[in-house]
Amino acid sequence: MIYRSKAPLRIGLAGGGTDVSPYCDLYGGAILNATLSLYAHATIEPLDDETIMLHGVDRKEEQRFDDGVRLERLPIDGKLDLLKGVYNRIRREYGWKGKGFRLSTFVDAPAGSGLGTSSTLVVAIIGAFAEMLRLPLGEYDMAHLAYDIERKELKMAGGRQDQYAATFGGVNYMEFYKDDKVIVNPLRIKQQYLFELENNLLLYYTATSRESARIIEVQSRNVTDKKERSIEAMHQLKVQAQLMKEALLLGRIHEIGEILDFGFRQKQQMAEGISNAYIDDIYEQAKRAGATGGKISGAGGGGFMTFYCPGISKYRVMEVLASLGGHCQPYNFTGHGLTTWAAGV
Repeated sequence: MIYRSKAPLRIGLAGGGTDVSPYCDLYGGAILNATLSLYAHATIEPLDDETIMLHGVDRKEEQRFDDGVRLERLPIDGKLDLLKGVYNRIRREYGWKGKGFRLSTFVDAPAGSGLGTSSTLVVAIIGAFAEMLRLPLGEYDMAHLAYDIERKELKMAGGRQDQYAATFGGVNYMEFYKDDKVIVNPLRIKQQYLFELENNLLLYYTATSRESARIIEVQSRNVTDKKERSIEAMHQLKVQAQLMKEALLLGRIHEIGEILDFGFRQKQQMAEGISNAYIDDIYEQAKRAGATGGKISGAGGGGFMTFYCPGISKYRVMEVLASLGGHCQPYNFTGHGLTTWAAGV
């Protein structure tokens, strides 16, 4: 048998950054996001010996430990650390009675793209191990475990939304509080509203990636240092999440561009590096072509951007964006989160 999983990447539509400590611990955070038909994939193939083989297929990275099962902990050394971090935690918490295995992973979007690739990959890997070992993990358990491994054990800076989006899937309004408390509120949005949003919302890859950890560390420090402009911007982004929720539930889809534009202006105030001259130029050209608003995905600084294009303006916006060095990414919204299964060889 082989064991597989896939977990969807996400776009944040509103509230981005309010899920990061210490802001959400002090004030509470709120985010609205939606999962896409782009995935992180994981496959585990049991072996007949004690070898552990790790393969990040999209990254073209491999590591082999001939007596890996005899090691209590695989070394965290900057190479395939997400894969090793999940295995180390699973082994420590649930034991390991099996032999060796080959773990292969693939993500449908580049690292640093702003779609939650790292966290989604952690969720997918946990899912594959849970399928193989029949671990009794619910959705909240899975998401919290992924957050704990990535943020606390591997010390990778970031927020909380990605792990929960990947696990639950769909369109969710999420609330974040101190002591790692998270509440996921699935939104029951009429299908025609989602179709209209999907039709009008362009996903554009800027052909640049960014180091999200650095931006997030600046954002967190601004809260710790009580920088009023940054904190007020985060307060306003929580308001944006509420406005976005109401617009989607009530079918006021025509308002979404303006709500995104409001958030884009606020997010620029959160931390240095979220935007830059290149991103600002893309944003303004898209608006001149007919978009009514947009946002930077993830922490900012590069990666994907999204633009809301009412009517038939998306065709002109696509034409303009294509001339700026990146490309528009086809996608659909997906209503399901982490999926796991076993298959015969």
